Amino acid sequence: MQQEWEQVMQTDILKASSSSQAKVPEEFSFEAAEAARNFHRGIQGYVETPLVALDGLARTLGVKGIYVKDEAKRFSLNAFKGLGGSYAMFRMLCEILNLDPEKTQLSDLLRGEAKEKIREITFVTATDGNHGRGVSWAAGLFGCKAYVFMPAGSAKARAEAIRDAGPARVTITNMNYDDTVNYALEQSEKNGWYLIQDTAWDGYEKIPAWIIQGYLTMALEITEQLEAKGQTPTHVFLQAGVGAMAGGVLGFLAEKYVSRKPVVTIVEPEAANCIYRSAKAGDGKAHSVEGMPETIMAGLNCGTPCAITWPVLRDYAEYYMSCPDFAAAHGMRVYAEPVGEDKRIISGESGASTMGAMCLLMQNKAFDLVRKDMGLDEDSVILLINTEGDTDPEGWKRIVKDGQYPLP
Repeated sequence: MQQEWEQVMQTDILKASSSSQAKVPEEFSFEAAEAARNFHRGIQGYVETPLVALDGLARTLGVKGIYVKDEAKRFSLNAFKGLGGSYAMFRMLCEILNLDPEKTQLSDLLRGEAKEKIREITFVTATDGNHGRGVSWAAGLFGCKAYVFMPAGSAKARAEAIRDAGPARVTITNMNYDDTVNYALEQSEKNGWYLIQDTAWDGYEKIPAWIIQGYLTMALEITEQLEAKGQTPTHVFLQAGVGAMAGGVLGFLAEKYVSRKPVVTIVEPEAANCIYRSAKAGDGKAHSVEGMPETIMAGLNCGTPCAITWPVLRDYAEYYMSCPDFAAAHGMRVYAEPVGEDKRIISGESGASTMGAMCLLMQNKAFDLVRKDMGLDEDSVILLINTEGDTDPEGWKRIVKDGQYPLP
């Protein structure tokens, strides 16, 4: 039976009806993660992003440990998305050129006949920011062309960041995210471009799966870094837009830890909470958010769950949180104003959503029953992922420095 705690600090929490014993899809296996990381290691500038221990905050919140994977340091892109865009583009180019990805290196695509053919290839995508930046950067890496379409309301700073990252031509549309995805699909079919999208639907699964596998480099790094510290996470909070990253990381963790899988909570903005709504419906199907949702969490402002990862999110997550914008703003300020000797982390609205949700959960007495049900106590080791830095610098300043979106 589903259990729901509603309208506590305007934050809704839903407990999953049951956990699955089904096998994790092979797309999210250790072998898939290793293949992706082997590719990423061939990119100049690849380094593991840091796993930051926030010991002061952990003591304040009464838990054993809090660890944050800081993806703002990834490839100088200020976000993790370059992992997925670059790996999927590599796999797509290998397929187009009839090359074996297991025997092909990045360097093989940057010389001779392959290089000349790639120069004539064009990719297209829809994005609310970070994915498009990753695709633009990857297009520059491989020497091909790219078009990026963004939904209405996208910050101009995010559009400029996409242009600065690579050769992509960027257009902000007057449509919502889902309609912008459909428009990118139409343009690919009309112009003979290759769609490289991080959400999936019937008949379009292979490329999103490659994007998700690219994200597994991050998950593999996390588990190795935790092991080096002698730690195993008991609780993980993952932010979700379409749920591609969240589902991929969750699937990898479920296979990695098997019987000791951490308790996983999926965090979304209340305006675009398609995963939460799908779980709440209880029919096993994915459900969409219609209209033009508005949230400061631009990277999570997506209306339809990814078809590949929705079953994983449905079957392996224990909780779903639907949060107001002030939760993300609170998380940004917590990261920016560290406790004691903790390291300062610069986090954008989507990156800080899980920190804000976790802090509200831990610090509000109204959530006492929820915390007990989750098993959050002095023995808990919490893992968060800062998926982005200040991708909208002016917005970051308004929230962190000027106090926009305060706690009620």
